[in-house]
Amino acid sequence: MRDYIKLLRPKDWAKNLFLFIPSFFAGKLFNPSEFKEQFLLLIGGFIAFSFLASSIYIINDYRDIEDDRKHPKKSKRPLASGKVKKGTGLAICILLAIAGLGISYLLDPTFKFLFIIGIYYLLNLGYCFGLKNISIVDILIVSAGFVLRVKGGAALGDIHTTEWLIIMTFLLALFMAIAKRRDDVMLKVSTGTDMRKAIKGYSLEFLNTLLGLFCAILIVSYINYTVSGALYKEFGHRLYYTSLFVIAGIMRYLQITFVLNKAGSPTEILYKDRFIQLTLVLWIASFYFILYLKDMHVFDK
Repeated sequence: MRDYIKLLRPKDWAKNLFLFIPSFFAGKLFNPSEFKEQFLLLIGGFIAFSFLASSIYIINDYRDIEDDRKHPKKSKRPLASGKVKKGTGLAICILLAIAGLGISYLLDPTFKFLFIIGIYYLLNLGYCFGLKNISIVDILIVSAGFVLRVKGGAALGDIHTTEWLIIMTFLLALFMAIAKRRDDVMLKVSTGTDMRKAIKGYSLEFLNTLLGLFCAILIVSYINYTVSGALYKEFGHRLYYTSLFVIAGIMRYLQITFVLNKAGSPTEILYKDRFIQLTLVLWIASFYFILYLKDMHVFDK
């Protein structure tokens, strides 16, 4: 049973928490009158995305069995190691896809969420069947997946997403995807083996330049978002205080990438790195604090 659970990669389901971002930023997640309805819908969306993501993971593992066997960590995956049979894996994959799409159909009578999650699934199928082998395109598809998660959460919560929110989500996902590719290049340098075909289109110098570039753009975009007209009208100037924790978190991620060379798995960093966890908790707490005290003018003087 442990191998079957591992096949689904439940640790990577943390990525689907991006569905909660639109409701979080809109303040609906904290509104007592809307909390129950919002939360239940988003939990349903989280489950749907998780099922479809696991379905994609299985397809990806199935197609990459031979390459994964060359990788020091991926060789331990259930399909690559032979602990789960190929036919069984494909059967679970199909069941997960049907369940995920079925839940999506039931959640939103307007079919907006089903449309978004359908695009996500098709885009990732394209990724599995060849697009992941094209450098630059591979990280763009991974980043687009995070944007679709945010759009899915907005569709379920009936929330309008601002341009800045979409841009920030895309840039953050791109930043993490580049750091992950850098880890793959470092592995290639140490072992002499290409762990994925797209790596041939990357070099350390190229990826280091991209990391520095998108890091700067991401920070500026977040600050611009916190002082944008719509948010200023709703919350005043106070949201820019949360930039401190965003900058601290990005600095730590850069430290993990450049100093420790351990940026291979963003979700693993989230689960294990205490500094990242602390900055995330403080960022959420500060945002909640400002939302909660928006009518008390604590920061106005």
